[in-house]
Amino acid sequence: MLTRGLRKFLRLIATAIAFLYLLLDFLFLSALRPLFRRLAELRIYGKIKAGIERLGPYTTLILFLIPLILLEPFKPAGMYLVAKGHLAIGIVVVVVGEILKIGTVEQIFRIGRPKLMTIPAFAWTYSLVVAWLNWVKSLPAVQVVVRQFREMKRILSDTIRRLKV
Repeated sequence: MLTRGLRKFLRLIATAIAFLYLLLDFLFLSALRPLFRRLAELRIYGKIKAGIERLGPYTTLILFLIPLILLEPFKPAGMYLVAKGHLAIGIVVVVVGEILKIGTVEQIFRIGRPKLMTIPAFAWTYSLVVAWLNWVKSLPAVQVVVRQFREMKRILSDTIRRLKV
């Protein structure tokens, strides 16, 4: 039987790992949003969107879960490779996996959200995750990281703008 202090410590470690895991998703999503906006302007995107909109709620859920299940293991696999000393290939695995996962999952969610929210278990889980993310975002350390990330984006944008002139 675990002592109360050990349980609290393990919960803290699990929260820290989950935070770092989600932070990686957040950073990738923030960096990829401009690309997703451009992809949404393509004609084929309109056809894909229309196809997803014709699906029922549970079919949309399956479509949402498939890339999540298939691509989520890329992140821990890449981190394992990095830990084993294969830095370049580990980073490539994480980056490619995250781009594919976030790109597909986020787009499917954005298109299918109204239908997904009609599934009670999905809506409940979504509200739980959103509440937890809001709590994490309210932490002072997270706010510092977000501010620094925004500042890095601003500096990078300014640099790119100056290089184009």
